[in-house]
Amino acid sequence: LYADGSLRVKDVMKEFHAGGRLVQYRFGERIDAVGFSLFLKTYLEADDFPADFCQRLFHYFQNAENISRMFNGNRMQRSGVYLKDVSCYFSVLEEGQPRDKLEYFGSIGLTPGSSAERLVIGQEPGSVLKDMMTAMDADSSGAVTLQEWIQGGMNNVPLLVLLGLKMAERDGQHIWRMKHFNKPVYCNVCQSMLLGLRKQGLCCTLCKYTVHGHCANKNPGPCACTFVKSKKQIGIPAHGWVSADCDSSKCHFCNKKIKTLAGKHCVWCQQMRHDDCVNFGSSSCDCGSLRDHILPPWAIYSSSKVTKNGGRFFCHPIILQYVSNIAPIPDTHPLLVFVNPKSGGKQGERVLRKFQYLLNPRQVYNLSNGGPGPGLHFFRNLHDYRILVCGGDGTVGWILDAIDKADLPVRPPVAVLPLGTGNDLARCLHWGGGYEGTDLREILKEVEESSLVPMDRWSVQVISEDPQEIGDPVPNEIINNYFSIGVDASIAHRFHSMREKHPQKFNSRMKNKLWYFEFATSETISASCKKLRDCLSIECCGTPLDLSGHSLEGLAVINIPSMHGGSNLWGEAKKADRDNVSEEEPPDVVTDHDVLKMSSQDLSDKRIEVVGLEGAIEMGQIYSGLKRAGHRLAQTSQITIRTHKALPMQIDGEPWMQPPCTVSVVNIPLK
Repeated sequence: LYADGSLRVKDVMKEFHAGGRLVQYRFGERIDAVGFSLFLKTYLEADDFPADFCQRLFHYFQNAENISRMFNGNRMQRSGVYLKDVSCYFSVLEEGQPRDKLEYFGSIGLTPGSSAERLVIGQEPGSVLKDMMTAMDADSSGAVTLQEWIQGGMNNVPLLVLLGLKMAERDGQHIWRMKHFNKPVYCNVCQSMLLGLRKQGLCCTLCKYTVHGHCANKNPGPCACTFVKSKKQIGIPAHGWVSADCDSSKCHFCNKKIKTLAGKHCVWCQQMRHDDCVNFGSSSCDCGSLRDHILPPWAIYSSSKVTKNGGRFFCHPIILQYVSNIAPIPDTHPLLVFVNPKSGGKQGERVLRKFQYLLNPRQVYNLSNGGPGPGLHFFRNLHDYRILVCGGDGTVGWILDAIDKADLPVRPPVAVLPLGTGNDLARCLHWGGGYEGTDLREILKEVEESSLVPMDRWSVQVISEDPQEIGDPVPNEIINNYFSIGVDASIAHRFHSMREKHPQKFNSRMKNKLWYFEFATSETISASCKKLRDCLSIECCGTPLDLSGHSLEGLAVINIPSMHGGSNLWGEAKKADRDNVSEEEPPDVVTDHDVLKMSSQDLSDKRIEVVGLEGAIEMGQIYSGLKRAGHRLAQTSQITIRTHKALPMQIDGEPWMQPPCTVSVVNIPLK
């Protein structure tokens, strides 16, 4: 084993033979693709090893041997590969240099010095190995030689990092990523400078510990622990000291400058001290300025599980899913953070890493790994915590729906860090229309100082007129923002359909806006939803809504004062009108035009607004501010819409084409 507990090839070989795996998957002395995949997963200790890369590497060994046989006059093709070839290959990588280069290349049928010596994998665009090979290609030749592979430090840890794979998580273990540094940085292991023009080394996401790629397996200092091992350690606040380049910062104990690589910083309170000052002063950590948000390690205690595997009993390493107990810290509101890494391009990935550094990584969840369920389960017994959702409106709706289904003892308040475009809910809650790179500490301060706002949510039921007529699936059962029929849903449906067919044409915010403009223009010309009033009927709490006198192409049922990325279709009531509004609770249904023009929207009044749209041009006028609002039709606590032909519809930006149906919208009471 390596010092960090990772496996060597010889250990994997022993396990294959001892566990009977080789016997199960071999053809004579050969292994097939399944056996090869099992070998890689065992050696790299990675459960999520990409199937496409595994298949590509398997074919590399297979083709190399078949080419060798053809050169020797034997054209018979083999379906498997020799395990000894695979083990030799990885032994070369982990030892740092080949013992006998001729023996190595002879074992896989290659001739030293030939073009085949250059290991070229994943050259086509989109390959999982493209970034890895680019980082290792020192001479920028477009291919990676064996020497470049070895010099790149391609043993276990850097290999996993460059492939973007997850390592087996152990508490106190670094979570590495390749990083480009804009200023001189030194390796915390060998203390020499990281050199190169790009991605000079590995940096721990959790503590910023920095090393060369080839130093990652040379006994690096441990990362900070994120929980305590027993219940006896609960409530004993201790610093989480990690070696760091403190960049000439002043020591919090002696107030003198810290020289390069001569200091440590606490990952919880962000104090910096000289190595010699760590054992002096207070050993108690207060978590610094983020105390209200951080779930510190001394509030989490572990419970290991014993499981059975292949006839043997063993205790799992204590990783996230086996840490299940939280002891509340008085006068704090720990923050449960959900991040959608796909939102906002690379924004989501960067925000995820930053929060893992600022907070305890056990309170920060990547929604691509299992969704919100694990995080909600982990926090469910806390009675005073908050949730921060980092993503678009769809991500916020996903979390709210998960909270509903989790049946939590206490419903926590939800804040939003908007990523990507649109973000109508974030806009009306004053979190802004998109994250602009502000220091996340400032965002956390705003969350701490924010006030609670109750928000109505609405259940929507869509029942087709003809059960035999199959349309698109309805995307949501709950309205958080808006529901619409007609012109705007038609534009959104065209946009989503085109993006599904040609995703490469929608890879930037500017391109998306141009496509929306094109579809809006074509909708203006075609007017596919004109005379909408002849295609549907509306009842508000059982009272029919009169649409005569309006030439409408769209109908919006809105819960919040923002739609289409910032358009307020209901509009603002005039100041004079607002001053004259009666304090009496309004009736369940308001359709009188004079009363409606004095009515303003409220997120928590248990009423939803109905607005008519004349066409795509009017939508553009409202968005640009040339027109105040659409046509106010009603305020109601319940609405039923019956359609007589297939029409485009959308819920919170998710469009679909719906055959004739009945749509019922009712308020969901707060629990």
